[in-house]
Amino acid sequence: MKNISYMIIIFLLTRLTISFSCEFMPKNNLKIFKDDKNINSLTKDKFDSIIKRVFENFSSVINKKGATLQIISNWDDPTVNAYADREANIWKVTMYGGLARHPLITEDGLMLVICHELAHHIGGIPKYNYGYEWAAAEGQADYFGTLKCLKRIFEQDNNTEIISKLLVDNEVTNQCKLVYKSNSEIALCQRISMAGKSLGEFLAKLSDAPKVSFATPDKSKVKKTIYDHPWPQCRLDTFFSGALCDKSFIEDVSDSSTIPGVCIQRDGYLKGIRPLCWYRPSTEEI
Repeated sequence: MKNISYMIIIFLLTRLTISFSCEFMPKNNLKIFKDDKNINSLTKDKFDSIIKRVFENFSSVINKKGATLQIISNWDDPTVNAYADREANIWKVTMYGGLARHPLITEDGLMLVICHELAHHIGGIPKYNYGYEWAAAEGQADYFGTLKCLKRIFEQDNNTEIISKLLVDNEVTNQCKLVYKSNSEIALCQRISMAGKSLGEFLAKLSDAPKVSFATPDKSKVKKTIYDHPWPQCRLDTFFSGALCDKSFIEDVSDSSTIPGVCIQRDGYLKGIRPLCWYRPSTEEI
């Protein structure tokens, strides 16, 4: 009995000391340096200003949860990824210049990456390892990124003017108009959806997956929720669903229930729900 108790204590201490981190995409060997060819036009100043904007919008949110937000800018690092981790009550997001320089990453797409990593900290359940870890599952982080995070950040922008300078997919425009009524709300939905497209195309490119499209959603239905990275088309569908869910960004999600603050079938939603290509809804949601 003493040996068993000792092993349990060691196990618990190990879980407290081992660093658990969540990367935006599976590990890869791609490096993009500042002097490489075929990179986008993003500058270090813009990179840092995007990080600053997310921090300014969410540092107080993290503070209210008893923690401190730290977003680390590694512009010179060529790593093509980003990750979230924690050290006690310091909740961290680490961003790399290599990811930011990829030609398929737009400025809004980059902000969505930060939102995704932030969502691992505050995105609610489902969480990794059936809730034994602190971090929201990858699909949930994608969903929260467009459902709450980008809406909070972009809401006060002149999104109608910004959208006028973008080539927005017809499917996005049509679906956003079915959910939202005012021009400003439609433009916000369009802008967020196109940020998701930037990441969907980027993820498909790096994983040699089929081309993603808003018009060809993943029709698969999982038998149980997956916690790791879904396939690129499924991730695009998740970004799009978050944009199409008309729940207010100030209506918070929960660490104990999958229902608060999100769109669910039981409430009559056909659009904006978590895609079934990664998420298995509970009976209370149907």
